Amino acid sequence: MEPTARRGLHVRKNDTVVVLAGKDRGRKARVLRVFPSAGRAIVEGVNFYRKHTKANPQKNVKGGILEREAPVDASNLMVVCGECGKPARLGHKRLEDGKKVRVCRRCGGIVDK
Repeated sequence: MEPTARRGLHVRKNDTVVVLAGKDRGRKARVLRVFPSAGRAIVEGVNFYRKHTKANPQKNVKGGILEREAPVDASNLMVVCGECGKPARLGHKRLEDGKKVRVCRRCGGIVDK
């Protein structure tokens, strides 16, 4: 395994997270996409960048300035527990049926739906 590669991320698609650092610190939002190999995630309404696009009538593309979300490092995100509603670190636990789930370290509730 490469030294920069990560095993996996604590955030998953559709998780509600709180941003811990950067210009959007404190914002609570939903994860839209995850890039495990890069250790990054795209979060709804967080870390916007502007892209200037040229009009192309053949491809039906309008010109102007587009605003899009850029990936955020996963270390700057903390998952919000669905049961207690607070940001919490996550643990793992196996249920009686053998299924592995993520658990809130604050209240002990199951984070996975």
